[in-house]
Amino acid sequence: MASKPSIPKGTRDFSPAEVAKRHYIIQIIKSNFEKFGFQPIETPSFENSETLMGKYGEEGDRLIFKILNSGDYLVKANAAHLENKDSTKLTSSISEKALRYDLTVPFARYVVQHQNDIEFPFKRYQIQPVWRADRPQKGRFREFFQCDADVVGSKSLWQEVELVQLYDTVFSALGLEGVTIKINNRKILSGIAEVIGASDKLIDFTVALDKLDKIGEDGVKKEMIEKGISEDAIRKVQPLFNFTGTISEKINQLSVLLAESQEGMKGVDELRFICENVSELGLSKAILDLDVTLARGLNYYTGAIFEVAPPKSVSMGSIGGGGRYDDLTGIFGLKNMSGVGISFGLDRIYLVVEELNLFPETVTATSKALFINYGEAEAFYAMKAIKELRNSDIKVELYPDNAKVAKQFQHADKRGIPFAVIAGEQEMATNSFSLKNLLSGEQTSVDFEGLLNALL
Repeated sequence: MASKPSIPKGTRDFSPAEVAKRHYIIQIIKSNFEKFGFQPIETPSFENSETLMGKYGEEGDRLIFKILNSGDYLVKANAAHLENKDSTKLTSSISEKALRYDLTVPFARYVVQHQNDIEFPFKRYQIQPVWRADRPQKGRFREFFQCDADVVGSKSLWQEVELVQLYDTVFSALGLEGVTIKINNRKILSGIAEVIGASDKLIDFTVALDKLDKIGEDGVKKEMIEKGISEDAIRKVQPLFNFTGTISEKINQLSVLLAESQEGMKGVDELRFICENVSELGLSKAILDLDVTLARGLNYYTGAIFEVAPPKSVSMGSIGGGGRYDDLTGIFGLKNMSGVGISFGLDRIYLVVEELNLFPETVTATSKALFINYGEAEAFYAMKAIKELRNSDIKVELYPDNAKVAKQFQHADKRGIPFAVIAGEQEMATNSFSLKNLLSGEQTSVDFEGLLNALL
């Protein structure tokens, strides 16, 4: 007996209703990307391994799906690494390609490869799937879509201001209230590490600090000590564990804490510019908040850092994030190309909108009417009307088989189709149609114009 088919953990099939809801979210994101002047590009689902590896830190590199070389991939395998079962070193000799981990690094590669054809500043958006060998859980999948918007070729902080507005515009269009756009600056984190004497431990410090919401103050302190950060340094950073107040008050506190750090004060000035201008311009439904513990594990952010939290009524991780990367293209040989971008987590946004019951009923609307099939001649008569209705952008269809009428009505009911159109011998003789409302049971005789108006 054949085994029941299945799909890999962390991946999903999507029903027609689910696809319709996903397209609804994508269309809102896409239309607002374009409203803000972003242009679409697409890149391959897999890249050369050297393009991706080493760009996400040690933890990120472990989550990259590697693709085995075509044919007999062991032919070029390093014999010593194979014999010693050293999978880390063996990988480079049997796998030269990998599925993309995100859309940002492929975008950097795209910019460098096509730099002579691009008009800078270049504003691009990209909506494509990415893959991560992560442990599946609620809102975390191994295959998922990212919806990115980036600007390269400009150091202007007005771009950060616009990206905050873009987040607000999209989430407002989705009906999401209480979304929090958290902001920080990598220069501030560098400044804090500097003033506490832990500059050589910046990555360890920021990665641990970023986990404050997950493992608490004691957990963060324990991880910092394990990474070699002194207890004296941790005492100096103690104010960060209870950092409260308005954005303006927090920025003033940072100004005092980082007064001796030139790098840190640059970060304070950048944050002040972004936050003050966002405040003056106003947001519709989103909330902007300065979160000094926000670090994000990616190595390439150099300025502003963003992370978006869903409404507090929903138990879900971040639904968006991004930041400023002043020299990401430098890893591919193009120096001093500043960029900033944000990403929308489509799959998590879907779960949040679903949980809050914010999808309009029309999103999953199926055909408006099903024409009952009474035979070849009747079907042809129906198809002529169907063609004209479709030309008027009305979703209608013909039941394909001359089956029992009860079965056809049952099919319409299961599909959620609100109307049935009866076009039998009697209707053909009078050049009319019988339109039945499947919810109320009411049935009326109409000509084509009446049918058209009723379905409109």
